[in-house]
Amino acid sequence: MVCTFFGHSDCYANISPVLLPILRQLVGEGVDTFLVGNHGGFDGKVYAALRRLKEELPAIQYHVILAYPPGRQEEFPAYPPEVTLCPEGVENGPPRFAITRRNRWMVEQADVVITYITHPWGGAAQFVRMAERRGKRIIHLAPLLEE
Repeated sequence: MVCTFFGHSDCYANISPVLLPILRQLVGEGVDTFLVGNHGGFDGKVYAALRRLKEELPAIQYHVILAYPPGRQEEFPAYPPEVTLCPEGVENGPPRFAITRRNRWMVEQADVVITYITHPWGGAAQFVRMAERRGKRIIHLAPLLEE
């Protein structure tokens, strides 16, 4: 099973204490692959949590999904090449829609979507709605952080 993530780029909350137990639970339910983007604060925090989880549970896989094909060096310098993945077809079309194409691909791959959404507008909210329409299991972190 595959889990992916969508959240606001301006994520300032400390999500790790809530996210890590959820990730461990998902692994126990059969999730073994995690897909995360590489734009913004939420993606960075998820990536850090996935690295930590991989140390605990080496059997899992995680991939940083690039929106642009390798060659744009500014796109992936923080990530080891063995964890980056550029979906086929993301190079098709105008570069300004690359993140949209990448996120759509991530929704299509996912069984579970973990989200950190604090307002209903923007790209993250758009892709969470798309995942909901496609019947994906959605786990919302924002309400859990308010408790």
